[in-house]
Amino acid sequence: MALRATIYKADLNIADNDRGYYGSHAVTVARHPSETDERLMVRLLAYALWVQADERLVFTKGLSDTDEPDLWNLDLTGAVQQWVEVGLPDDRRLLKACGRADQVLVMAYGRGVDVWWAGVRHKVARANNLQVFALDAEATKALAALAGRNMNLSINITDASAWVSCDQGDVSLDVRVLRDDVRI
Repeated sequence: MALRATIYKADLNIADNDRGYYGSHAVTVARHPSETDERLMVRLLAYALWVQADERLVFTKGLSDTDEPDLWNLDLTGAVQQWVEVGLPDDRRLLKACGRADQVLVMAYGRGVDVWWAGVRHKVARANNLQVFALDAEATKALAALAGRNMNLSINITDASAWVSCDQGDVSLDVRVLRDDVRI
């Protein structure tokens, strides 16, 4: 018998001081049986960072469907405007995404980020719609400790940093730009 996804509910109170966006979002996220708390929380953070661009950004089937990203924004015709990957995707997946979407965003995390980026950066050099960001491994582990089935998270974004707080504690994460002149 296959394991089922676990449902997480989160109320996100987002204050993006850099872009002047302030909003509250109630989201439901399905956590795949093989997904870690760390990956789940990085997906939530990616949502908070990029939802202000267009509130049609939604969670997809993620790990359950290899043809979909972790988050995406579809226009009214079904065309992909934003494709958001979390983790360390391979270069073929990124190039395929760049061909399907107007904008591809990657939120890389984990101890192997620099090794991963050194291996794929030249292979994706021709993709002009790709932006890559990275999070510190220790900070994402601390972020994972905030995970719960029902979360009320306050996320404050200022000067390329995100501060996430809830009843269980708070975590500060620096968002490092690996590729693009765009600031978070």
